[in-house]
Amino acid sequence: MAAVAAWAGLLGGLAGCTEGGGSPVEIQLPGKPRSPVEAIRITPEDNAKGVPAEGPLTVSVPEGRLERVVVTKVEDVQEEQVPGAIAADGLSWSPDLASGRLALAAKYTVDAVALDGHNRRQARHTTFTTFVPEERFIGYFKPENRSTVGVGMIVSFRFSRPLKHRAAVERAITVTSDPAVEVEGHWFGDDRLDFRPREYWKPGTKVTVKMSLRDIEGAPDSYGIQDKTITFTVGRSQISTVDAAEHTMEVRRDGELLSTVPISAGAPKNTTYNGKMVVMELFDVTRMNGQTVGFGGEYDIPDVPHAMRLTSSGTFLHGNYWASPDTFGSSNTSHGCIGLRDDKGGGSDTPAGWFFDRTLVGDVVEVLNSQDKTVAANNGLGGWNMSWADWVAGSALT
Repeated sequence: MAAVAAWAGLLGGLAGCTEGGGSPVEIQLPGKPRSPVEAIRITPEDNAKGVPAEGPLTVSVPEGRLERVVVTKVEDVQEEQVPGAIAADGLSWSPDLASGRLALAAKYTVDAVALDGHNRRQARHTTFTTFVPEERFIGYFKPENRSTVGVGMIVSFRFSRPLKHRAAVERAITVTSDPAVEVEGHWFGDDRLDFRPREYWKPGTKVTVKMSLRDIEGAPDSYGIQDKTITFTVGRSQISTVDAAEHTMEVRRDGELLSTVPISAGAPKNTTYNGKMVVMELFDVTRMNGQTVGFGGEYDIPDVPHAMRLTSSGTFLHGNYWASPDTFGSSNTSHGCIGLRDDKGGGSDTPAGWFFDRTLVGDVVEVLNSQDKTVAANNGLGGWNMSWADWVAGSALT
């Protein structure tokens, strides 16, 4: 107690000293620093965790002026500065975030330099970490990056979970082209978003798809993780027209008729969809089992050659080696697919081999005169069967 009293008396004596009638001498008390660093006020606090993507993020001084503020997102291999500006009066700095958000699950550093009211330079360094969400979503997309596709290609996203904030997600995906055309999005339910132009793409078009989904809240507490750009090129125009009643398929390349090929479409009990379908996948050989598409055990063919998928529900245009050659061009015998004559193992000089070798993902196959309904717009890439007005109405941004 005597030591405490002596320390208190010493402080009191120092505080009462004057020199030539001037100001009292400043004393820096233990636990209460008066360094210039404290004059720079930074929000969030140093070492803060779980900072929301919306911030707040501010730097300010009560007097003097800020000279420099650098806010950096620290990555494993590179750093990225957050843009911002010091106010005209020099007393504050605020970020200029194009998206209005910081990145989630990221570490940031703040370095600020200022002059105080006595023109003394001061500096401060702090760090903080943004909120780390437990839930994430991604979008699986078609077509593949750097691919060459047909003129009917539709950009299609299937999301890993249902999304409630569809406008925010759609706004974060842009599809542009050279030459430029209007491209609009259309939602099928809450987990699929497709993009297409009003008409088929022109051959030679370069298309860029930019996904800025990172940290976009697609559903409550569920955020996107993708931030990437893909490109693809539209090749030549190939549109094939199947006449189910005539058992033929006209193949046109850039408007010119290449060939009329005999086909066999769906039998009367299992007719082929009418409408415009787009080639989704190409398989040299694949297995076709009726049980996977609701036909029970009616067929199971392990080596179907030259198979081109047209719908998600199982419609293919494919080679057929098990039917009599005179079937093609004369009768419809399939379970809904379109068959072309082929050899077992896939012949290169058969109608199926010829067509397969000339087909791209994104090529259009349109079926006419079948005793069936028009294929649904969300069955495969069937969006071309929807009017432009109806397509645009399905955007979350309209």
